[in-house]
Amino acid sequence: MTLLTRRAMTTAALAGTMGASMIPTMVRAGVRKPVVIAHRGASGERPEHTLLAYGLAVDQGCDFIEPDLVVTKDGHLVVRHENEIGGTTDVAQRPEFAARKATKTIDGESLTGWFTEDFTLAEIKSLRARERLPQLRPASAAFDGQAQVLTFDEVVAFARAESKRVGRTIGVYPEMKHPAYFASIGLPIEGRMVEALKRNDLNSKTAPVFVQCFEVGPLKTLRLKTPARLVLLVAGEGGPADLPSVKYADLVTPEGLKGVAAYADGLGPEKTMIVPQDKQTLLPATSLVKDAHAAGLVVHPWTVRAENYFLPATLRRGNAGAADYLAQRGDVTAVLKALYAAGVDGVFSDFPGLAVAARG
Repeated sequence: MTLLTRRAMTTAALAGTMGASMIPTMVRAGVRKPVVIAHRGASGERPEHTLLAYGLAVDQGCDFIEPDLVVTKDGHLVVRHENEIGGTTDVAQRPEFAARKATKTIDGESLTGWFTEDFTLAEIKSLRARERLPQLRPASAAFDGQAQVLTFDEVVAFARAESKRVGRTIGVYPEMKHPAYFASIGLPIEGRMVEALKRNDLNSKTAPVFVQCFEVGPLKTLRLKTPARLVLLVAGEGGPADLPSVKYADLVTPEGLKGVAAYADGLGPEKTMIVPQDKQTLLPATSLVKDAHAAGLVVHPWTVRAENYFLPATLRRGNAGAADYLAQRGDVTAVLKALYAAGVDGVFSDFPGLAVAARG
């Protein structure tokens, strides 16, 4: 997805311990197996970033769960896809918060809604999560109202408890959302991220954690403050919000990747940067995985989704005349297998069970 896609494109278009000995690198006896990262949990089947989604992802065999991190008015890291929470909580139906509706510019995009930085943690906790894409995922929307918004500490505690329950390490893969914006309003996220890593015994290169971001500066800042593994996210279009003169395309050339390796351990590219597709079919893989590996970076592409809406025509399945055709599942296994064949070190998926099955 482009940076906009990770944030809003789809909605718009549709109007037990976690110690070093258990790091889920999936390298066993010299055989590498790509990790499966549950994108906001099993977010294709349960409202994203909830214990419902994370718990299902663990049961489906994921290796990491991903929490997107934004900041509250009183400085807490909470887990939402965006700091705008009108699309993922019931805040719009809460009359006591009606006056908090606002229009803001986030990374150059004008957004109207309710924003985490205007709420205390206690107020955020009074809200309930809901499905972000109810048109595509009505079965998930049936779980609306059943789950609270989580803090990052709560997600780490859950991962630790689940690791003990299932007998394998469940890592965490937090994303720092909009660091430049949060810094501009006096709520910088980087220091809070480092403190959270330290507080949760994740402040090491061997801890089961990757910290990801679409911006370069925050990763450089973290590189000086934590040995935890860092990942630069990149999209097929646009560039880092904190470096308006830089394009992501500049960062994924062989020379650009050498520069990325100075402050990051991995690259998180849009999946079509590895396996392109047109409207009809998947296309041959690019050299990006090979180039990133040559620079010493692991590669974890985002985001594999199963619905026909996200797939080229030859991979769509079901009755094309049905009203819910775009919401029906297509042959996403073909996408996953193509990414694995390209040599990726892991994949983000809204359907981690399918990613695990395709991995074999």
